[in-house]
Amino acid sequence: MTATLEAIAVQIRTGRHEEAQRDLAAIKPTNENRSEVTFLRGYLQELSFDREGAAKTYQALLEKDPEHTEAAFRAAVMCDLVGDEETATDLYERCAAKPPAHVNAIVNLAVLYEDDGRLQEAEALLQSVLDEYPNHHRAWQFLKSVESSYHMLYDEHIQSERDKRDAVLDVPIADFELSVRSRNCLKQMSIRTLGDLLRTTEPELLAYKNFGETSLNEIKAMLTQKGLKLGQGLEQPPVEPPQPVVVTTFTRAAVTSDAPIHSRRPVAELELSVRSRKCLQRLGIATLGDLMQRSEVELLAIKNFGQTSLTEIKRQLALFGLTLRLSP
Repeated sequence: MTATLEAIAVQIRTGRHEEAQRDLAAIKPTNENRSEVTFLRGYLQELSFDREGAAKTYQALLEKDPEHTEAAFRAAVMCDLVGDEETATDLYERCAAKPPAHVNAIVNLAVLYEDDGRLQEAEALLQSVLDEYPNHHRAWQFLKSVESSYHMLYDEHIQSERDKRDAVLDVPIADFELSVRSRNCLKQMSIRTLGDLLRTTEPELLAYKNFGETSLNEIKAMLTQKGLKLGQGLEQPPVEPPQPVVVTTFTRAAVTSDAPIHSRRPVAELELSVRSRKCLQRLGIATLGDLMQRSEVELLAIKNFGQTSLTEIKRQLALFGLTLRLSP
């Protein structure tokens, strides 16, 4: 019976679904094989694109057999694909905690951790895979993605600090407690914000009519209380704001009857990571023909879609002799 179940699993993986359906129906479930028969039914539903049915089958199996790691993994993948990341994370964690370690579950869990900003945990998981399997391609790719996320968080911190600084520099001079003479002098010099004042030097202030040492000392004392000084804004060039990403738009061309036969294949047939699949789903990309109409620039503009996912998709398309659309 074990050999028969293994043969059915091969039939499902190789797309011989009608044979698998027939052979599964011919098997009488027993206490010994019931879990595996149920799992194969869910697996057949999944690869026949009945993902909702597959998810229900896997969940029903887990209720009766909570220790079935492969069912937990496949159920996690189904949840991940529909955006139920909380349930997917719980299931992947269950797989990762039970020895022997489920490598694919660990890698997928690391991806979810990265998306959730848990970078150190994601890095530790991927490193644990590479310690055991130094040539594991996906683990290396996602580890690079995590390292890039560290850099992105650093850039976000810099931008946040820049925004806070700019907000301070935009504070009007009128908000500070200064004498009427000092206020009037600054107003006549067109110094209206704290930033304007920090870009002004002592000699420039003293050179102005009616502006004396008393006003200068008053302003310097006010700035000192805030940890600032005159001329400070001239010590470094202004930082250019980040340039927005420009996404090139295009008119989608219909796939004609002359298009390669592969263009009609569903993207579900590609061996892609969960992250890449979810990104393509957000764009409504269902076939390889749809995917071929997208450019690298457009894909990279999707949230959570990075160079790792782009490389993965280009490699899979190349197996069919296909490429992404060239950017104009």
